[in-house]
Amino acid sequence: MSNGLPADYDAIIVGGGFAGLYQLHCLRRIGLRVRLLEAGSGVGGTWFWNRYPGARCDVESLDYSYSFSGELQQEWDWSERYATQPEILRYIEEVARRFDLLRDIQFNARVTEAHFDAKARRWNIAIAGGERFVATWCVMATGCLSIPQTPRFPGLENYEGRWHHSADWPREGVDFRGLRVGLIGTGSSGVQMAPIIAKQAAHLTVFQRTANFSVPAQNEALAPEALAKAKRHYGERRARAMETTTGIFLSGCDKSAMEVTEEEREKEFEYRWRGAGGGFRMVRAFNDLLLHKASNDTVADFVRAKIRSIVNDPATAELLCPTPELPFGTKRLCVDSNYYETFNRPNVTLIDVRKDPIVEITADGLRTAASRYPLDMIVFATGFDAMTGALGSIDIRGRGGEALSEKWASGPRTYLGLAVAGFPNMFVLAGPGSPSVLSNMVHSIELHADWVTRCLECLRVEGRSVIEAGQRAEDQWVAHVNEVADRTLYPKGNSWYLGANTPGKPRVFMPYVGGVPAYRKIVTDVAENGYEGFLRD
Repeated sequence: MSNGLPADYDAIIVGGGFAGLYQLHCLRRIGLRVRLLEAGSGVGGTWFWNRYPGARCDVESLDYSYSFSGELQQEWDWSERYATQPEILRYIEEVARRFDLLRDIQFNARVTEAHFDAKARRWNIAIAGGERFVATWCVMATGCLSIPQTPRFPGLENYEGRWHHSADWPREGVDFRGLRVGLIGTGSSGVQMAPIIAKQAAHLTVFQRTANFSVPAQNEALAPEALAKAKRHYGERRARAMETTTGIFLSGCDKSAMEVTEEEREKEFEYRWRGAGGGFRMVRAFNDLLLHKASNDTVADFVRAKIRSIVNDPATAELLCPTPELPFGTKRLCVDSNYYETFNRPNVTLIDVRKDPIVEITADGLRTAASRYPLDMIVFATGFDAMTGALGSIDIRGRGGEALSEKWASGPRTYLGLAVAGFPNMFVLAGPGSPSVLSNMVHSIELHADWVTRCLECLRVEGRSVIEAGQRAEDQWVAHVNEVADRTLYPKGNSWYLGANTPGKPRVFMPYVGGVPAYRKIVTDVAENGYEGFLRD
């Protein structure tokens, strides 16, 4: 600030992960004065905060990376098929350094409010501590998995051991050796942590509410020759990825699971389980696994049979098998390294808290309805307030003082997942109403940031300073998102895609399931048709 006045910029970007960094790079390129505000002490977003043991991306490294710089693609060497959190964070830090982004980033700057001043046509933004900023444009790059689910178990404040949340892990790491550890949660974080904790701890007790499907990553080091070959064909790889439903370079079968023989199905599933590896590849085994229950049952039965063949104790195996009510892939698939094998270890116990719910945290551990579990440490892998949590944590007010939290009280509403009616000059990157978490996030981020950049260039040429999603366009888009989702099995998953993991959150299917190519065509056509559905002034 200068003389007590708010710092003045053309654009403020909130969030310093993949989305915020690329948007900063783009807006600087067109000559805007930009400030990026980041709550953490470094860049990385999700990959800055999630430092738990075993944290790894479930999209292959060669795809989960920026495509905007050919030089970066050629000079950065990924070490593994699925990169770990430390490697991804090093990559993001290298991007910030290489493109000289740090000079326009303010760290330890958690945004607390963003209010639109209709008369001045500008956003007033404040961070914790009171520092204020004004800007014409406000870009929310706050991420889909940014706000951890706070543990809400009675008695936690009286627990005498140590506890940690997967999304707020100590930088120095955690030593589990000789400890009795309780792990609460069996989503992606829990599935990735369990094998590592089990190898160190005296005993690991896993508390599972809902069994989810997990498939083996089949992770491996990227040999120099394989990496060199991939780099020679990077352009082709990216182009092919853009034409897939998820924006990821992978092969998909164009047949229904029901039009092939049982032997052919088993062969295809076996190949993807053992050879191809990775959750997204498994759901592409046939073209209707997420559309028709009968087809979905074939892959669900295959995975349940795998679980029973891996886990030695039949009772434990059955607890780990998702029920028939959960279609395969309708919750975020977990991608693991020896997760199911972990339950064959003599120092690992699985507790079904659906049948025996957790009652309270005690001074020396945890108590369920039927038993007590002495624990030296508790690890909460209880997930996030997904997709809307970060925006909901900020007091965002649009035209006329309308609060975003009130507008979204019954679920998030956007136009194209990019803008919100009543909130002029505010853009959301990879948020609800866009492919986001059902796609390669980095591809969707680049698509959005490029779209926003071209939009602001166009407005500047036209001499306009305000753009806002029209209410009718927003209503139509929300209806379309719901209609497309209802054609699939996704809404049956009762997942965080619906907000089902957050108490009191409205059940609304948030991502757009129409696929990356269809979505890209829609947003491109909107721009080419003079930003159809938007109001400009």
